[in-house]
Amino acid sequence: MNEKQKRPGAGVRLRNYFLTGLIIVAPVFITAYLTWTFIGWVDGWVKPYIPAIYNPDYYLPFAVPGFGLLTALVLITLIGFMTANLVGRSIVAFGESLLDRMPLVRNLYKGLKQIFQTVLAEKGGSFKQAGLIEYPRKGIWSIVFIATETKGEVNHRLPDDDPISVFLPTTPNPTSGFLLFVPRKDIMFLDMSVEEAAKMVISAGLVSPDFPKTLPIQGKPKPTAA
Repeated sequence: MNEKQKRPGAGVRLRNYFLTGLIIVAPVFITAYLTWTFIGWVDGWVKPYIPAIYNPDYYLPFAVPGFGLLTALVLITLIGFMTANLVGRSIVAFGESLLDRMPLVRNLYKGLKQIFQTVLAEKGGSFKQAGLIEYPRKGIWSIVFIATETKGEVNHRLPDDDPISVFLPTTPNPTSGFLLFVPRKDIMFLDMSVEEAAKMVISAGLVSPDFPKTLPIQGKPKPTAA
């Protein structure tokens, strides 16, 4: 009698199978759909400007998806290569000087440039580690991204000897948040990567990275054998 009660019915098992399949299929389908949509969007913008002699759509009986995206990637790479030398940097500086004379355009351009520089920064200039701090009050912990040791006037005026600049992200958009200067002793450094911590923030805690429980946890006693 107890075994029959514990065993789920056919309807429950079918529902579990469906949910398991949905968890596998939905991310793949959504990823493929968004990728295809992005490729089509870029192709729609770039292909009209490609000369007919270089555009395969003009002499093939079918459209070549992704050709516009490939062309855009090549052009962006060439522009980056050209701006790496003195002549290219001079041209960019001249263009930026023209934009600086346009009040509204200047603010928009500088804001977008700063965003792209932050998002696409090299590893050395990105967040180095994830951590936890007690925020917004003692006993409640929040994930932060460790930026760097605080320098300059802020470091000089803070009473603590070893302040750390950290970024407190918001959920579900980790690109917005708060810059905090926290004493090193008040930060619990995590072993998870910044990318794993960002996934945890974006998912509102629903996605949590695997953690080897045998490792000692900062602030908690090590497990002892019985």
